[in-house]
Amino acid sequence: MNKKRNIGFVLIPLVLALGLTGGVFIGKYLSVSRVSPAEAKLRTIADLIENEYVDRIDVDSLLASIVPELLAGLDPHSVYFTPEELHATNEDMDGHFSGVGVSFQIVNDSVVVVDVIAGGPAEKVGLLNGDKIVAAGDSVLTGKNATQDKVFKTLRGPKGTEVTLKVKRSNSDKLLDFDVVRDDIPVNSVDAVYMADKEEGIGYLKVSKFGRNTFEEFYMALLQLASQGAKSFVIDLRGNSGGFLDQVILMANEFLPDERIIVSTNGKLSENRSVAMSDGSGHFQNFPVTVLIDEYSASASEIFAGAIQDNDRGLVIGRRSFGKGLVQHQIELPDSSAIRLTVARYYTPSGRCIQKPYERGADGKYVMDILDRFEHGEFYNADSIKLDKSKLFLTVGGRKVYGGGGIMPDVFVPEDTTGYSSYYVNVSNRGLITKYAFQVAEKYRSVTKDVKTIEELERVIPRDQTLLEGFVDFAAQNGVPARWYYINRSRSLILNLLKAQIARNVLGYNGLIQMLNQDDVTVRKALQLIKEGKAEEMVSGGEGKGQ
Repeated sequence: MNKKRNIGFVLIPLVLALGLTGGVFIGKYLSVSRVSPAEAKLRTIADLIENEYVDRIDVDSLLASIVPELLAGLDPHSVYFTPEELHATNEDMDGHFSGVGVSFQIVNDSVVVVDVIAGGPAEKVGLLNGDKIVAAGDSVLTGKNATQDKVFKTLRGPKGTEVTLKVKRSNSDKLLDFDVVRDDIPVNSVDAVYMADKEEGIGYLKVSKFGRNTFEEFYMALLQLASQGAKSFVIDLRGNSGGFLDQVILMANEFLPDERIIVSTNGKLSENRSVAMSDGSGHFQNFPVTVLIDEYSASASEIFAGAIQDNDRGLVIGRRSFGKGLVQHQIELPDSSAIRLTVARYYTPSGRCIQKPYERGADGKYVMDILDRFEHGEFYNADSIKLDKSKLFLTVGGRKVYGGGGIMPDVFVPEDTTGYSSYYVNVSNRGLITKYAFQVAEKYRSVTKDVKTIEELERVIPRDQTLLEGFVDFAAQNGVPARWYYINRSRSLILNLLKAQIARNVLGYNGLIQMLNQDDVTVRKALQLIKEGKAEEMVSGGEGKGQ
């Protein structure tokens, strides 16, 4: 539903759309007795179409189809959800759904279990990482039927319902049957938590979204890391497109001293005008903080990064964030559909609105902004970033920051294309790295069953040269001939991705992130700056020099 057609091509006159919410839905469902002349006109048009138009028309469907066009004429983030889309979106943001409790990948037209969620229904009946789900009930899940959409619809279902899974396990010649009773499955917001450097006491957390339970997950992760000796934190918000405002306020409060602005909002109605302040109750006010962002970090991610940056509380590292400074309110309509209507703009503590420019009703340029940044070289060179110097603001410590288009990091780290070659692009696009990694994980399943860390994993899987040569042979068998000049150029990249995918099959998503981060230039830069004391300089809340 995010794809918006050109509003000029709507068949019904735009005037019909402009009065839709107040005139038709409110008039029809709430029986409003006092309506404006424009609203009365719209109701008359709707009645005429329903009663006198030559063909039979479902007026409700016709009007509902206009809603997306109406919202598209407002701003890029006011959107419409069908009842089905609303249900799926709410499941994701509410932090749980009902299902069997596995994460999976589709490899060679097979549904492969890569993580059995601890305490979930699948774990209780004995499913294991590496199992292939061949069927769920009457639904076959192999070949053309092995699609993401089909698997989600089949494995998820109402709490308490039972489904029989037919499973192929590597050590069994026969299919195994598991009767699984679906139950509530938590949807995690914190995807990875581990000690990035035990000697230096640096803990790492990757937060993928801001759902209803994000703060609780985040706080427990901080406590876990602190118990393991963490003295500072790297908080990775790259790719995090945002979510609930209250969750990010609670997160920022953990790091800020009393009476610091976290975020403010300003809208037409009084309830949409507010200032969120820290209350001094945070348990991690003296822990150095480093925040990682990129061009896909948006909304709540930018609020968190802005609160840390404007209060001179830590370092922000990476690339300029997305630039979404609009606040939406979700309003459910009588037919169980909903709209997310922009009701306010949010502002960082220094007073800057980081919403990037947009033209009302013309979202094409807005949607293409990320591509424009890439083409202008912004991902690779900080000097290519066009800052609006007229929108100058100051942090509490007097450092200059700018509004008008995302959070500019304190330390810019260009996108890493080291190791890219035509060979790497070819095998990556064909999914061969994932497929071969699964084969390796299957082959070594008996010796990896007790593995708990990536260090242990690297000791039992093939050495780098053996792993690479095995992959090159596999790729050649699947249509990508060996080209050793390019293979050697991409050697480190291919090996890191192979081992990361093997780690995912053995250790789950946390293992994948840990392995990938070993060669991640942004993470490595963050660790370097923390060791140099740059993040600690900011803990004083404005007295540090920053970057």
